[in-house]
Amino acid sequence: MALMAHHPRMAEMKYVVVTGGVVSGLGKGVTASSIGLLLKSCGLRVTSIKIDPYLNMDAGTMSPFEHGEVFVLDDGGEVDLDLGNYERFLDVTLTRENNITSGKIYQAVLENERRGDYLGKTVQIVPHLTDVIQDRIQSVAKVPVDGTPNPPDVCVIELGGVVGDIESMPFIEALRQLQFYVGAENFCHIHVSLVPVLGVVGEQKTKPAQQSVREVRAFGLVPHLLVCRSAQKLEDYTKEKLSQFCDVLTSDILNIYDVSNIWHVPLILRDQEAHYAVLSRLNLSPAEPCVEEWSAMARSCENVTVPVRIAVVGKYTGLADSYLSVLKGLQHACIACSRRLLVDWVASSSLEDAKLHDMAEEYESAWSMLKDADGILIPGGFGARGVQGMILAAKYARENNVPFLGLCLGMQVAVIEFSRSVLNLENANSTEFDPATPYPCVVFMPEVSDTHKGGTMRLGSRATLIQTPHCITAKLYQKETHIYERHRHRYEVNPQMVEALEGAGLCFVARDETGRRMEIMELPSHPFYVGVQFHPEFKSRPGKPSPLFIGFIQAASGQMNGYIKGDPGTAVTRRGYRSKPPKRPETGVGYKPRGTGPRRPTPSSAGATASVPKPSVPAAYEYASVGRRPSWLPRASLLRLQAVERPAFR
Repeated sequence: MALMAHHPRMAEMKYVVVTGGVVSGLGKGVTASSIGLLLKSCGLRVTSIKIDPYLNMDAGTMSPFEHGEVFVLDDGGEVDLDLGNYERFLDVTLTRENNITSGKIYQAVLENERRGDYLGKTVQIVPHLTDVIQDRIQSVAKVPVDGTPNPPDVCVIELGGVVGDIESMPFIEALRQLQFYVGAENFCHIHVSLVPVLGVVGEQKTKPAQQSVREVRAFGLVPHLLVCRSAQKLEDYTKEKLSQFCDVLTSDILNIYDVSNIWHVPLILRDQEAHYAVLSRLNLSPAEPCVEEWSAMARSCENVTVPVRIAVVGKYTGLADSYLSVLKGLQHACIACSRRLLVDWVASSSLEDAKLHDMAEEYESAWSMLKDADGILIPGGFGARGVQGMILAAKYARENNVPFLGLCLGMQVAVIEFSRSVLNLENANSTEFDPATPYPCVVFMPEVSDTHKGGTMRLGSRATLIQTPHCITAKLYQKETHIYERHRHRYEVNPQMVEALEGAGLCFVARDETGRRMEIMELPSHPFYVGVQFHPEFKSRPGKPSPLFIGFIQAASGQMNGYIKGDPGTAVTRRGYRSKPPKRPETGVGYKPRGTGPRRPTPSSAGATASVPKPSVPAAYEYASVGRRPSWLPRASLLRLQAVERPAFR
């Protein structure tokens, strides 16, 4: 976003608390992010805190099916996915302390008690637990997050879950006390509720919101603004009724209705002058938010018409929030490349041969989506389930010149597939999936704990040294030699297998600072076959997409050749903006007109395995010839899920 004049300094920290009622998943995180964006656009420095009342220390050990993706921060914090929204909307760098959980609070209280800090008193929820919560909030709120040494002006706090949940009671009481401690002019409470429409009646019902407001008021938190989630815009009579029964001014009742993408939400709130209401409550001078770039980005997302179809082959495709940052990274890159993103969510287990006999229709559908894709992406994950399907997807992409991007596990899967197919090591595997494999091409990292799961992986921002200056990755990162990306893994490519893999044509173009840990792999004989051990999706931002995602979308849409050569019609700057709109390619790397069937392997890719020198370890195995998927694999037309048309809130 454009730089704006800083708002006049304030003597005290301002707090905006966002709570929710009726049901979870209303979009409190997006609401908090949007309010923060508007305040930042008014010239204020903004930070965010997410309170999760669960007893887990962090989100690191939680299943993606349970709570969505685990978002990783620069300092290695494994946190709730809402902090990803905060970073993307506010363009800030948060820390693990910005995610407060019941587990962290209870641990702090018990440690205080063991040290004797309470001087023999009976340790209770009030005041001891609530005091720790308030102290934690106030200390975290002062930490700079925008890359400057200046502390924030406003802290936006989201309380997870629903008001009335038993585990959130201590936090509600702590927030009730906080409003009196900091003063009324420094505290603004926004409550998010639901206004449903019953299909039979067709009328917007206000009773759920009324009950929700009544409950939060009973706990001592009075909503200053009421945000109503609805499918359609609220009727005037609905607002009047809510104002009458909830004791909130009509002008302070805001409506967030369903939109095609969440980038419209800040603009919806701006149009309803939400920023004026918050600034007035916090006793700040009125200011107009500078959101021209954000508005242009939201419009461009709707206006692009040339599609690019990406198959995301993963383990947790049953819940899209499991790969939320991957989806956002693809969207950011597609905006920069003027492409309309279409995502096919392919369950990796559905690609396995066992499905052909047990669930033939699911098997055929999965392979049809994979074959129709312009690019294949394999994201991260843990555990053996579905890995064989990922290996088949990586093999299909390699043999048919389909642009491929492997993230974390996706890179490891590509190495396993290459070892099996090219090095002819039939039983090559990761020790994560087969501890007794005779050819461990992916191994457990020696410094990682094998007894404790939480917070023991290689986590956070780590340096990666690009060692091959003319590789695709170096060109995408614009010849930077040191790049910093976020990691989350326990396993790595076996250093003892690198010589054999590189002898067969696979290139590890970047390593860590020690030179022993493989970070990026490429296949030079392939138009775009890239695997990375890190997670570039966690640092992708609107207007500043990840270079790897840009390269992947460029390759999938046939623009890579011009981009690498510096054609001004396809070049994308580091901020993701084009110099001129691209023309739709008739041919090109990675581009396939609809209905033309699977790509055939090129002579260079098909013959690569026969001409490379034999690896030194193991020397007893010959290279396998590269073949195609069997011709009998069916192709079926299916309804696809278009990423840009997903509901904005979940």
